[in-house]
Amino acid sequence: MDRPGVPPHTRLPGSSASPVTVQGPAMAVRAASRDGVTAAERYLFVDQAAVGNPATQADWTAKRLVWVPSERHGFEAAALREERPDEVLVELAENGRQVLVPKHEVQKMNPPKFTKVEDMAELTCLNEASVLHNLKDRYYSGLIYTYSGLFCVVINPYKNLPIYTEQIIEMYRGKKRHEMPPHIYAISEAAYRSMLQDREDQSILCTGESGAGKTENTKKVIQYLAHVASSHKARKEQSTPLESPNQARHPGELEQQLLQANPILEVFGNAKTVKNDNSSRFGKFIRINFDVAGYIVGANIETYLLEKSRAIRQAKDERTFHIFYQLLMGAGEHTKVELLLEPFDQYRFLSNGFLPIPGQQDKEIFQETMESMRIMGFSHEEIHSMLRMVSAVLQFGNVAFRKERNSDQASMPDNTAAQKLCRLLGLNVTEFCRAVLTPRIKVGRDYVQKAQTKEQADFAIEALAKATYERLFRWLVHRLNRALDRTKRQGASFIGILDIAGFEIFQLNSFEQFCINYTNEKLQQLFNHTMFVLEQEEYQREGIAWDFIDFGLDLQPCIDLIERPANPPGVLALLDEECWFPKATDKSFVEKVIQEQGGHPKFQKPRQLRDKADFCIIHYAGKVDYKADEWLMKNMDPLNDNVATLLHQSTERFTAELWKDVDRIVGLDQVSGMGDVAFGASYKTKKGMFRTVGQLYKESLAKLMATLRNTNPNFVRCIIPNHEKRAGKLEPHLVLDQLRCNGVLEGIRICRQGFPNRIVFQEFRQRYEILTPNAIPKGFMDGKQACELMIKSLELDTNLYRIGQSKIFFRAGVLAHLEEERDLKITDIIVSFQAAARGYLARKAFVKKQQQLSALRVMQRNCAAYLKLRHWQWWRLFTKVKPLLQVTRQDEVMQAKVLELQKVQDQHMRSQSELQELESKYQQLAEEKAILAEQLQAETELFAEAEELRARLAGRKQELEEILHELEGRVEEEEERCQQLHNDKKKMQQHVQDLEEQLEEEEAARQKLQLEKVTTESKMKKMEEDLLLLEDQNSKLHKERKLLEERLAEFTSHMTEEEEKVKALSKLRNKYEAVIADTEERLKQEEKGRQELEKQRRRLDGETSDLQEQLLELQQQLEELRAQLARKEAELQAALARLEEEAAQKNQALKMLRELQAQLAELQEDLETERAARAKAEKQRRDLGEELEALKTELEDTLDSTAAQQELRSKREQEVAELKKGLEDEVKGHEAQVLEMRQRHAHALEELSEQLEQSRRVKGALEKAKQALEGEKAELVQEVKGLQSSRLDAEQRRKRLEGQVQELQVRAGEAERAKTELADRAGKQQTELDSVTAALGTAESKTLKLAKELASAESHLQDSQELLQEETRQKLALSSRVRQLEEEKGALLEQLEEEQGVKANLNRQIQGLQQQVVETRRKLEEDVGAVEALEEARRRTARELELLGQRWEERAQAADKLEKSRARLQQELDDASVELDQQRQAVASLERRQKKFDQMLAEEKLVSARHAEERDRAEAEAREKETKVLSLSRALEEMLELREELDRQNKQLRAELDDLVSSKDDVGKNVHELERSKRALEQQVQEMRAQLEELEDELQATEDGKLRLEVNLQAMKAQHERELQSRDDANDDKKKLLAKQVRDLEQELDGERKQRAQAVAARKKLELDLQEVLGQIDAANKGREEAVKQLRKLQAQMKELWREVEESRTSREEIFIQSRENEKKLKNLEAELLQLQEELAAAERAKRQAQQERDDLADELANGASGKAALLDEKRHLEARIGQLEEELDEEQSNTELLNDRYRKLSLQVETLMTEVGAERSFSQKAENARQQLERQNKELRGKLGELDSSVKAKYKLSIATLEAKVAQLEEQLEQESRERLLSGKLVRRAEKRLKEVVLQVEEERRMADQFKDQVEKGHIRLKQLKRQLEEAEEEVSRANASRRRMQRELEDVTESAESMNREVTTLRNRLRRAPLTFTTRTVRQVFRLEGVSDEDADGPDAEPPAPEHPPQPPPAEPPAL
Repeated sequence: MDRPGVPPHTRLPGSSASPVTVQGPAMAVRAASRDGVTAAERYLFVDQAAVGNPATQADWTAKRLVWVPSERHGFEAAALREERPDEVLVELAENGRQVLVPKHEVQKMNPPKFTKVEDMAELTCLNEASVLHNLKDRYYSGLIYTYSGLFCVVINPYKNLPIYTEQIIEMYRGKKRHEMPPHIYAISEAAYRSMLQDREDQSILCTGESGAGKTENTKKVIQYLAHVASSHKARKEQSTPLESPNQARHPGELEQQLLQANPILEVFGNAKTVKNDNSSRFGKFIRINFDVAGYIVGANIETYLLEKSRAIRQAKDERTFHIFYQLLMGAGEHTKVELLLEPFDQYRFLSNGFLPIPGQQDKEIFQETMESMRIMGFSHEEIHSMLRMVSAVLQFGNVAFRKERNSDQASMPDNTAAQKLCRLLGLNVTEFCRAVLTPRIKVGRDYVQKAQTKEQADFAIEALAKATYERLFRWLVHRLNRALDRTKRQGASFIGILDIAGFEIFQLNSFEQFCINYTNEKLQQLFNHTMFVLEQEEYQREGIAWDFIDFGLDLQPCIDLIERPANPPGVLALLDEECWFPKATDKSFVEKVIQEQGGHPKFQKPRQLRDKADFCIIHYAGKVDYKADEWLMKNMDPLNDNVATLLHQSTERFTAELWKDVDRIVGLDQVSGMGDVAFGASYKTKKGMFRTVGQLYKESLAKLMATLRNTNPNFVRCIIPNHEKRAGKLEPHLVLDQLRCNGVLEGIRICRQGFPNRIVFQEFRQRYEILTPNAIPKGFMDGKQACELMIKSLELDTNLYRIGQSKIFFRAGVLAHLEEERDLKITDIIVSFQAAARGYLARKAFVKKQQQLSALRVMQRNCAAYLKLRHWQWWRLFTKVKPLLQVTRQDEVMQAKVLELQKVQDQHMRSQSELQELESKYQQLAEEKAILAEQLQAETELFAEAEELRARLAGRKQELEEILHELEGRVEEEEERCQQLHNDKKKMQQHVQDLEEQLEEEEAARQKLQLEKVTTESKMKKMEEDLLLLEDQNSKLHKERKLLEERLAEFTSHMTEEEEKVKALSKLRNKYEAVIADTEERLKQEEKGRQELEKQRRRLDGETSDLQEQLLELQQQLEELRAQLARKEAELQAALARLEEEAAQKNQALKMLRELQAQLAELQEDLETERAARAKAEKQRRDLGEELEALKTELEDTLDSTAAQQELRSKREQEVAELKKGLEDEVKGHEAQVLEMRQRHAHALEELSEQLEQSRRVKGALEKAKQALEGEKAELVQEVKGLQSSRLDAEQRRKRLEGQVQELQVRAGEAERAKTELADRAGKQQTELDSVTAALGTAESKTLKLAKELASAESHLQDSQELLQEETRQKLALSSRVRQLEEEKGALLEQLEEEQGVKANLNRQIQGLQQQVVETRRKLEEDVGAVEALEEARRRTARELELLGQRWEERAQAADKLEKSRARLQQELDDASVELDQQRQAVASLERRQKKFDQMLAEEKLVSARHAEERDRAEAEAREKETKVLSLSRALEEMLELREELDRQNKQLRAELDDLVSSKDDVGKNVHELERSKRALEQQVQEMRAQLEELEDELQATEDGKLRLEVNLQAMKAQHERELQSRDDANDDKKKLLAKQVRDLEQELDGERKQRAQAVAARKKLELDLQEVLGQIDAANKGREEAVKQLRKLQAQMKELWREVEESRTSREEIFIQSRENEKKLKNLEAELLQLQEELAAAERAKRQAQQERDDLADELANGASGKAALLDEKRHLEARIGQLEEELDEEQSNTELLNDRYRKLSLQVETLMTEVGAERSFSQKAENARQQLERQNKELRGKLGELDSSVKAKYKLSIATLEAKVAQLEEQLEQESRERLLSGKLVRRAEKRLKEVVLQVEEERRMADQFKDQVEKGHIRLKQLKRQLEEAEEEVSRANASRRRMQRELEDVTESAESMNREVTTLRNRLRRAPLTFTTRTVRQVFRLEGVSDEDADGPDAEPPAPEHPPQPPPAEPPAL
């Protein structure tokens, strides 16, 4: 969960302090707490100044504020303006807008007195708006905790708050809930105190959404209880003995374990969700047990509803449980190998891969988790087993199944994941695969094996993974409970903490939400019941009559709907019932629920559509829609019982323990007939064998509720403020939904039923007595009576209040009404007070004005009187005589002066006495000053000593600086050497980078070419599409041409007839000549177009030349690539030379090996002698052990006999201790020698093996690089050729198409211009026709009949002309009508003048004209047939023409009119001839297009031929890949032979070990022989490991080759299929022609295949030679890799040297800094001493001056005749001087004190400096020794490195020379192959020429195509066979790996046995040396028994240390030591 403002994993130490009692009222406590906890003050206490603001109170009263609903804020403040019957007019406070709101939506607002109230139950207006507003105000003020009756509501702050410190805990400790502000600590303290005082169990229920802070508040409760109730075992263990081994732990360990248990559960049960980064995916109930005194004695954890499906799949941006990521990130390399761990992206169950959490490091948390487990007492085996189970759960997801081709049966093509899984779980792979794929299922009485489908196998694997993780989690909880010492309480109490998910309402809710909502329904019922039990208790305590209402019964119908067993059965019962029926489905379950519970008041059919929800339940928090998908499966939780049985029988003890209850699971046969997923045949129940999930959860919930009902519950409701995890943001609607779901609003609803507001009598009288001023009489009166009188005078309804014993109770809203009345009363009083005050001030101002007026009048009178008297003589005399009257008062003045003189004399006497006192004080100060001078002298002496010490330190400092300079010089030398090594390394890295860059450049070029190929292919496809469109157009044009040809034939026949008949067509001929001229002009234009096309062709030729130049450039690039290949070959020759040098080194190493084998033989001889000695020592050890036991029994019998026996016992113990010390010393010395020899031997072997490996790896890398470059070169050449050809073809096609497009655009433009010209002509002709009609009217006036007919004909003609004009606008094809009108105009003018006498010939021409009319009608219908919109107009014209014909037949006399119509028809013929010319031109253009199309078809044939070539290349490459596969299979066989050789060597080693073991009893050998044998064994082990690593490398290479082959084959296959598909799609119409060509190609390809088979045979020979070269290069590579390893080791050592140098440098700098600080301090002290000396001298001078002044004063006093005034001045001066002297004395005293303090500090600093100097000396000495040692090592390493470089270079030179020669041979062979390819290209060209000759052989081509398909299928079959062979090879590789692992384990066992033998030999040798001592066997045996643990711990690095948290326990048989 997101931590609500608390530091993670806060762990407070235990505290045994006694509880603090309350010593004062709440305000005193708060004041005290504010002094100590100032930082947390603003997050706990409400600012009372802001709450009690009178302005807000007045505003609330005046505006009548209320709450109205708001979409944005939830509720918004508004002022009430007007009330109506159903609506209310309010003014919004935010923007002043007036709104009409329904009355029922308005909610009252509390008075400002209740702002930020700590307990919302005290609100007088209890409604949603007030609750939300109070929570919002407190949250924005930083107050996240708020009470709501029994609830404590917590809102997640999403930031750290300083309110969880130890000071805050102490502040809440011992306080009552109402004395402190709301806090989780207050809830915890209340529960703890109630448990102690009432002896009643307590519970704290934390609920809320994910991310609201449940888990963090649970941790805070545990933290508080662990701090407050920490155990007192430190005192108990001294007084009482331990009763059980579980109690023997350190003080406070239980509290620490309790705090550490929660993080462990979080790691295994928490995950990251979209809402929360640390969401608890399970519920838990933590029971903390306390003893009678209130101390923690144990704990227990119970869990509910683990979301195990998260282990197999996660939603987007979510993670699975934390342990999976922490294990993969934090596990060491050794652990990863043991647990078979892989990267994140290799696991299918990690749906989103690695998804980090901001602010958290999985690696660090993993280490903390491991530490927590060790604190909890988990053993190493348990931790390892748990992690193995976690890895196994991940491996379940990697088991992949495949559906077989001919059946639905599942198969496992690759069992690598299954092998890893079985290795982790301790299963047999074949049995596991059989159990998953073909499990045994019971049918009737028999068991049959049924094959599973892929879906069933996947479901079974996922179910097993979920079940494994769930069982692991349950085991973890059980283990934690065992660690927390779960015991029966025996009269003690406990506090239970419930952390469970709150009510959840999603859009669609499943089985998990159903269970959670069921739990919350029960918890809400508990709250309702508890709340009103407390209410009833308070009402009874206050003596209020109240009928108890159990609101918990309100929720009982919903609970019965869920859990009732029968009559009618509830949802859970129906679900369990459906689980027992074989053919039950989720749909049948829903139907049964609706049938049984359809009429229940809390049950509804779904509100949504049927496919979204199945049923709806009305909970207390709202209606919830449930979807019943997979409820039966989730309730039964079926598993594959075959696999479960295997897991129960696993060889791993931990796995078998997890699956020990395998008999109670739901098997496959029990779910076989259920729903859509069928797992078996028939169904048969196992009654009593298992229980459903619903039953188990119902029982666990019933137990939990029973426990909670027996406790006193405390409720904590956690709220999430927003989904963005932002601090300071609160979304009102989200909070309201949570308050509704958490039951807070439900609690408020219940509160409103009672009397929620309570006030103490005293407070009620004090606040509301103002409303009843005369109700209470004067004098003392009891509070209850006073309140009764006040209530009577207020005239309240008796139903609104109750009066108790100490409080008065009100219903909700009454106090708000009283507050309003009080505010109105106060406003009235204030108004009257203001009126009185203003009246008083006005009256006072008026009186003042009156007084001023009277004073003015007096002044006026006096001024007038003075003006009158000023010239009066008597007045002047009076003014002059009046001052003379003062002379009579002189005597009085003298008497006053005498009195003053007397006073002065008295003051003088007093000053003299004071002066004497000051002199005495001065003498005292002088004495003190002398003392201070003596002290100062002593301090100066000490200072001189300190100065000497400083000088010595400075000298030492100079010496250290010189040493440091020397060290720096040496470090610089080392840095130069290191720099040289770095330069060498950089050169090697640069070389590798150059190779990589070249490869990358070539790869980039290849990718560019590939991209160009793709683009050209896309262009080709587009052009082919255009070609198809053109073909369609061509077909349409062919059809049109046929129609036109038919019309042409008809028109020609008519033309011949008309030429014979009509002579007047000569004029028309002229017109035709003009038309011909036009056509000639058009022909010229066409010739110009052809010239332009010729120009375009020339431009295309230029572009082709450019492309040829580009081809030349590409060839140059190819030549450059060849040059690079030559350079690389030169480098390869150098590498071969180095390889030969390494071969020489290998010979040297073999010599060393022979010497080492000789040494090993010597060591084996020593081993045999040591074995004999060991046998003797073993016998002596047994004797000594027996003697030691005898002595021990004697000592126990005679324990209290005499003092002499005790002395003997002590002597024996001393002797035993001496023996022990001697043995330990000898063992340590011997082990040191053994370790040195072992290290030297191992070092030498490692160097040799590393050199060999490096040379082999270098060789392999070079060979791989060469092969890759050659392959890429060939591919690039082929791709370049193909791309160039395709590009040329594409460019040609593109240019042709562009020319065609341009031609079409030109024609379209010409058509547009012609259209405009025709429109202009039509306008002109219209005007001309008007004039012609007028002329016709004058001509026809001669004959009346003809005039009438002419007029009618003209009207008809005009109509037809208008229709023709409309048609010309709609279609271009009818533009010929305009020309017809022109001809009509000319014909009419001519016929009016010339053809009046030709009437006789008209009758003969009528029939021909009618036929022409019919033909023209037919032509018009055909022309307009393409345009549907113009059909009606054509019909109208046809009808009009028919009417005209009829009139012509009836009226033969109308000759002029008929002639006109004939002329018109002739004009139509002219137009038709014009159209014929146009059609001819179109036909010519179509013929040209046909030619172009034929050319394109020829190009397509060329493209098809090219595709055939590419297909042949693909087949050749496939054959090459097949040869590679065969070579790889041969390499694999060689690997298997190597493995058999390794097996034989392993058997030989085992035989040697058996011989060594059998020779254990030989006598006369010593430890050296054992060491020799051990070294030999280690050497053999290392050789075996090296061989195994080589095998692994080679196997990896084969796997890589196989993968590359598969990828290439798939790519080739996909490419081939794409090309075939595209070719078939593009060439469907041309299939017959192309088929014949392909057949000819196949005939020629047969000959080419034979030639290529010969080339393949030659290439196989070349590949064999290449393999030999590769073997040599591998050896060189391994040598190089060994050199690289050595270089890395040297670099690591240099890094360590550099790190140590840096540490010495930092220590030196710290010494410098300290010395400088000391110098500064000494200088400051010297300056202060000088200053003090100066001050002392100044004080001495001041003293002498004061003495002189004192003498002078004495003389002056003796000579006191100078007068009293001078004496007084002198006295003042002396007093001032004395004050100064006193101040100076005070300063001197303070200075002396400061000097003393500084002296002490200096002495302490000098001591610390001395100690630091000593430490620095020792450190510098150690650094000097380490530096010298490192220098020696560096010199040795340099020497070795030089030797290695020289040897490697020599070998590489030789190997490179040989490789260069072979490369030259290979190049010659490549040239031969290129010649052969050229020949094959020539043959292909010949075949292309033959393609033209074999166009008619279609049937043979089909037959050959069928044969080709058969060959392709055979190739596919061959590929599948190769794949199967590769899979078999992989299986053999996996078996080889398994055998390798088994050999490793056996080798480890051998090494462990050898080490144990070494330990035994060393102990025997040491004991043999002590053999002459006279001890009994019992005493010696006891000694060895005591030493067993220490000897085993010291024996070697492979011995495992004991668990860190469990000290070794003494054996139970021994008595305690005295």
